[in-house]
Amino acid sequence: MTGTVVVFDFDQTLINDDSDRWVVTEMGLKQLFNELRSTLPWNSLMDRMMMELHLQGKSTEDIKECLKRTPMHPQVVAAIKSAHALGCDLKIISDANQFFIESILECHGLLGCFSQIVTNPTSVDGDGRLKISPYHDPVSSSHGCNFCPSNMCKGQVIDQFLASASENGRKRYIYLGDGRNDFCPTLKLVEGDHVMPRKEYPLWDRICSNRMLINADIHEWTDGEELAKILLQLIQ
Repeated sequence: MTGTVVVFDFDQTLINDDSDRWVVTEMGLKQLFNELRSTLPWNSLMDRMMMELHLQGKSTEDIKECLKRTPMHPQVVAAIKSAHALGCDLKIISDANQFFIESILECHGLLGCFSQIVTNPTSVDGDGRLKISPYHDPVSSSHGCNFCPSNMCKGQVIDQFLASASENGRKRYIYLGDGRNDFCPTLKLVEGDHVMPRKEYPLWDRICSNRMLINADIHEWTDGEELAKILLQLIQ
């Protein structure tokens, strides 16, 4: 539907897993990950895992092959394609990373459906090592939000979306997410917008405890089939 912006979280929303933990587990890094978990911020820890894979002789193609096995509900894939065909503007805001997200979307033929993916950036250095950086550098700049982790404020990203589109009037927003850091962007939604929290996940818990703060209509979901059904009802 033209005039509708659909914003997705990625982990445990678009895919039915956590892409970071998927790679850590599937590529045999769980023990090292657990040993270092308390010593590094999450982004730095994942970057360290990518260095370990490089030291083990694993290539970015090996990582991509691992990501192709990440579970994604076929009805979610179909719903994204339908929403795109109907003219919705699809975006992702995620605390995962660019390489993981793009690899998974490309595998399912979905990368071209999204106009914007806002996440932690990645690069490949001259030796072929995948590097992961924070979206906000917590050392040089602080976003000042108490709801969000230091490397990304999703509410601030929503504000940027709204500011860039203000000349053409405000569009209707549908926001889908599961995590604690999806509460901040939910607070940016107004009457006529919709939020779709995954039931019995942290975003749903926060909404249930703070319903008076939520102006958007709330549509809870439990799995990919229900997500797809509700989303298609809202956009058709």
